Amino acid sequence: MHQNGTKVSRIAGVGLSLGALGVVFGDIGTSPLYTMKVCLTYMPEVERLSGVLGILSLMFWTMMLVVSIKYVTFIMKAGNRGEGGIFALLALTHTKDSATATKRGIGIATIIVLAGAALLYGDGVITPAITVLSAAESFTYISPVYGPYVTTIACVILGGLFWLQHKGTMTIGWLFGPVMLVWFVVLGALGLWHLLREPAVLWAVNPVYGFNLLVQHPEQATALLGAIVLTVTGTEALYADMGHFGRRHITRAWYFIVFPGLLLNYFGQGAYVFLHPADTENPFYALAPDGPFKLGLILFSIVAAVIASQALITGTYSLTRQAIQLGYFPRLMITHTHAEHEGQIYVPLINQLLAVCCIAVVLGFHSSSNLAAAYGIAVTGTMAVTTLAFYRVARERWHWSFLQAAPLCAVFLTVDLAFFIANLHKFVDGGWLPIAIGLVLLAIMHTWKTGKNEIFRRIYANEITEDELCVIARSEHVTRVRGTAVFMAGNPSGTPLVLLHHVKANKVLHETVVLLSILTDKVPFVRQEDRLQVREIGSGIWRATAHYGYMESPDVSAQIERIRDAGVPLKPQGATYYFNREMIMAGGGARMWEWQKHLYAFLSRNARQARDYYRLPPMQIVELGLPIQL
Repeated sequence: MHQNGTKVSRIAGVGLSLGALGVVFGDIGTSPLYTMKVCLTYMPEVERLSGVLGILSLMFWTMMLVVSIKYVTFIMKAGNRGEGGIFALLALTHTKDSATATKRGIGIATIIVLAGAALLYGDGVITPAITVLSAAESFTYISPVYGPYVTTIACVILGGLFWLQHKGTMTIGWLFGPVMLVWFVVLGALGLWHLLREPAVLWAVNPVYGFNLLVQHPEQATALLGAIVLTVTGTEALYADMGHFGRRHITRAWYFIVFPGLLLNYFGQGAYVFLHPADTENPFYALAPDGPFKLGLILFSIVAAVIASQALITGTYSLTRQAIQLGYFPRLMITHTHAEHEGQIYVPLINQLLAVCCIAVVLGFHSSSNLAAAYGIAVTGTMAVTTLAFYRVARERWHWSFLQAAPLCAVFLTVDLAFFIANLHKFVDGGWLPIAIGLVLLAIMHTWKTGKNEIFRRIYANEITEDELCVIARSEHVTRVRGTAVFMAGNPSGTPLVLLHHVKANKVLHETVVLLSILTDKVPFVRQEDRLQVREIGSGIWRATAHYGYMESPDVSAQIERIRDAGVPLKPQGATYYFNREMIMAGGGARMWEWQKHLYAFLSRNARQARDYYRLPPMQIVELGLPIQL
């Protein structure tokens, strides 16, 4: 079964699992490039050998607890019609919190989930930077002469990667899965080769070694945990991309390919350190023998790093569209890069901002070791938020008892907070960066949602009923003219303000009037049979309501065709679309901070126009100015 409940053949299932390797596991699959190297920096040279078993033990149990048990076994069951991601949890838990939101703004639980989503943007900046930078550093293993050019190489790779985004992932996406399959096979083979030479490192599966390492080195415990979390970077992608491949196929890819490959490689690196205790080379690249094999591994790691970065970038696009559809982000230009695949999108502004920020981070931190000091806060913060949201889903949607949900989530949260607290010491060294990015995005999402709620409450929730609208339409003071007018209505009841302004100013109304509302439901996709409802109000006036999921982009032109097919006498090519053009001014009595009013006004001025977002022909649009003082 796929995520939407349709059956897939065995060959198609293998293809989905293979695709998951390229999209879902790219980030966690490139963690071996730098994780062991960073962990060893916190081990005194005299205790390097004894510390390796503890490090491997912590790596093994971290992947078991966080990935295999928390995400694969439990979190990925919390799908919204097969779709995952932090906004899917928000949609699933948007129950009691909705009532609070209508009275006081946005509920506390919603703000917590939004904070987790905001931290993902911080992760979206740092992950491509640290992954590509670590791959660029591998050139120094070919020759030290490349040392001064590492940041330049990384910036060129990132620049080329972001430039290619507008072409879409379809043309290269089919390569990702096979390439990453080979990557994980290479990881496992290299690790197994060294593991067979020093199998004693397998004792590290005993959790006592990890526990003893933390107890015996309390001064390094916090830093060690902050480095160990690098083994599970990208875990959120398993849940976020669940809708593309299905839980079953992601699970199979994890247990049969990814997990074995990672374990063998990490244990192989540990075995190498055992055999070469005085070697300070990055243990990952040391696994390959000198010569063509090492050069091939270096070049292959660069390709894998680019793929890992691509997965995070496209995930940010999807996150942005979901935020827009759920009303937490201003409208932006969204380009669909493939006619048959709705999920393949490109968001130019987000791409440009990510490119600038990633390159700036590389230039600011210079090395993957320095950047690792800033890495982890965003990842662990999002993991903790996911646990809290999962608890609400288990209690409110699955009706688990307190004794069923609380102990399990308490274990998850203890692990999450342990890693989060362990990363707080990185704040001064650069950990402030993802926090700052997250705070900016949280302020934007909170301000936009609060502002839209305030405008809806004050402007769109008018009390002109449908019966009163019919009276206005039949008034002798209103002239009916030929043609069709489509008035975009934010509220699927009552009368849109743009219609009242139009009648007041022009004293005319078209023979056929359609009040069209575009609503975003708390589901990822809406079935075509549930998409549109049309009913006649009277006096040539019709009301239509089109429903979209938060993973979909609205297409009003397509709905107008369906409205005509439903019996409304209109010609799509001759219809005129009426919009309000909101002109926001601060200084009013809205329930917002003054800085939020100015920020909302700025966002409103720079948001993509509704006429463009709804894919309407510009020659058929009329906008009426609507000054609003918040």
